[in-house]
Amino acid sequence: MTTENNHSETLAITSFAFGTDMLNAWLGHRRLTRRVIEAFPEDKIFDYSIGGMRPFADMVKELLDISGPGIKGIATDEWPEATGFSNHSAKDVAATKAVLLQLWDQATEEIKTYWPKINEARFQENTVVFGMYEGQVFSSILYFIDNEIHHRAQGTVYLRSLGIEPPAFWNRD
Repeated sequence: MTTENNHSETLAITSFAFGTDMLNAWLGHRRLTRRVIEAFPEDKIFDYSIGGMRPFADMVKELLDISGPGIKGIATDEWPEATGFSNHSAKDVAATKAVLLQLWDQATEEIKTYWPKINEARFQENTVVFGMYEGQVFSSILYFIDNEIHHRAQGTVYLRSLGIEPPAFWNRD
């Protein structure tokens, strides 16, 4: 076996392990974000706002619009129309927190379904996410995760302002 072949095999193994580790880390974040959603009182999740920020349910709707469809698009290169990106209104799709949680779980299942279909080399390829955002697949996925963490932190601020202890940020079990 040549050095070049060893490098290729190592790269493939490393990419697979990295992809699996990245998915597991994201699923941990999704479990934590789900607990933040659960912690919200039903009468506050769709309407409560501070400092000019959107209600938390609308932030969750944005995450729903991006996460599952984003991974499906990366895996299949078939992208939904991004026309809804200007309107992440949760009330358009969920009338209750229970429905919002159900949609969250469906999006998580979509991520788990399509992630294994992403070829290791695909992480390094360029793509145009949702027909609008050009960049490396790896960077796009990191954006999906970072955006979730950002909005979860906003939800945590809301919970604290309501006198509710948010879930521990470090517990992703």
